[in-house]
Amino acid sequence: MPRRWTFPRRDLLLCAVVMAALATLQGRAAPAGEALARPNIVLILADDLGYGDVKCLNPEGKIATPNLDRLASQGLVFTDAHSGSSVCTPTRYGLLTGRYSWRTKLQSGVLLGYSPPLIEPGRLTVASLLKQHGYATACLGKWHLGMDFEKKADAEKEKGEKSEDQRFDLTKPIRNGPTAAGFDYYFGISASLDMPPFAFIENDRFAATPEVEKTWLRKGLAAKDFEAVDVLPALTKKAVEYIERKAPAAKDGQPFFLYVPLNSPHTPILPAPEWQGRSGINPYADFVMQTDWTVGRIVDALDRNGLAENTLVIFTSDNGCSPAAGLDVLNRHGHEPSAQFRGHKADIWDGGHRVPYLVRWPAKVRAASKSDQLVCLTDLMATCAELLGVKLPENAGEDSVSILPALLGQDKAPLREAVVHHSIQGKFSIRQASWKLELCPGSGGWSAPKDPEAQRQGLPPIQLYDMSKDAGEKANVQDQQAEAAQRLTRLLERYVEEGRSTPGARQKNDVPVDLWKKGPKARYQPE
Repeated sequence: MPRRWTFPRRDLLLCAVVMAALATLQGRAAPAGEALARPNIVLILADDLGYGDVKCLNPEGKIATPNLDRLASQGLVFTDAHSGSSVCTPTRYGLLTGRYSWRTKLQSGVLLGYSPPLIEPGRLTVASLLKQHGYATACLGKWHLGMDFEKKADAEKEKGEKSEDQRFDLTKPIRNGPTAAGFDYYFGISASLDMPPFAFIENDRFAATPEVEKTWLRKGLAAKDFEAVDVLPALTKKAVEYIERKAPAAKDGQPFFLYVPLNSPHTPILPAPEWQGRSGINPYADFVMQTDWTVGRIVDALDRNGLAENTLVIFTSDNGCSPAAGLDVLNRHGHEPSAQFRGHKADIWDGGHRVPYLVRWPAKVRAASKSDQLVCLTDLMATCAELLGVKLPENAGEDSVSILPALLGQDKAPLREAVVHHSIQGKFSIRQASWKLELCPGSGGWSAPKDPEAQRQGLPPIQLYDMSKDAGEKANVQDQQAEAAQRLTRLLERYVEEGRSTPGARQKNDVPVDLWKKGPKARYQPE
């Protein structure tokens, strides 16, 4: 018969007191020892940086990136990572929501500086998820996901008579920007640095009201003292200051999530004076080197403040290198921004969306390691959920898969069933294992042949490549591997129909999704 234990009355009273004290502590910050289970998270997102622009990923490259190389040597390099799109707004949406942007009203192209918000009210973001679990959250940099500026009373009446920025009262608070998407603090610019308004925004107001006209590729209102060349140094300074300010609290049990979407090396390509000419190639290469310097300053701030061990640092890019980088000059110097991959920004080919993905987390991630797992930037949401030990709601992170097993070196099989790619013109591709199917005859973007030219050449309406043998996407085998093409098409159709690509309850897309783009010609604003 099992032995029954009895306790003196005084012990029972002591136990009751202890239990009451523990109950009182529920909901408070975890002690510093326990907090190590929740790492700080720093995500640095470059803008238009090619896979081949990072020296450690492309040894043949001619641009020095010592800080990124150091980051890679201290952590994990993913060699088969992809942005959710080959242009920036849709990638940023997927990164923060864990959902492909083609499920939204944005079926092609990107937003502009005054565009309304793309993230739906009430949608869970990585920032709001982490904030719910005790993280301090900040976004420092290029938002490019839309926000609501106050319209002037006569805005609709005089639509078409005034330029877009003259239709808004830029002295009023800005609604539904980063601080409505889970970020405690925001400092940055509304969209790309070649899109007005040209001014810094802090939380929900302009730091200085745009009231003069300036031009960086596009013309628009700007703050009087705002200069594009100063933006990257300002973001670097803000990021370092944020880390220094949050370090004491982080050590005391409150972790932080710092999202740093840089403006570089996107156009306008304006390296600071001290970086001009440093590469010996062209201004783009100089700007890449300055971007590398920024990463170094952020990582150094973590190290200097004793936060390195339990901080998960992720560095990546929103899409491939843009032709605006001066590809002919780069190529003449022996530098290929897409490395061995075909195409560049805007394209459905891998040069458009295969991106650098470097991870450092000394407490958990083995240094100098590599992973060939197929991953997507949408995977951040599910990864954070697994880090926190929580289950995502059915209507959140519909296209997000946790890559935590790969970070910890515990992955024994592919983590993802497939990844869906999307071009600037809204053309689709799906990658499963080594097979990649593309539902267009050409690049789907800016590279030759563009789709109309490919059609005139009589090229097949679909492309199929075996990436294990043909990473450069040169030999279209769609006519020899019809079964593989059909299987991938059915899988892509299922992902569209079910409103998700991960297990769970069926969800609705925000709009009908035209996989084959048979409807009216897509309209979009090029970057």
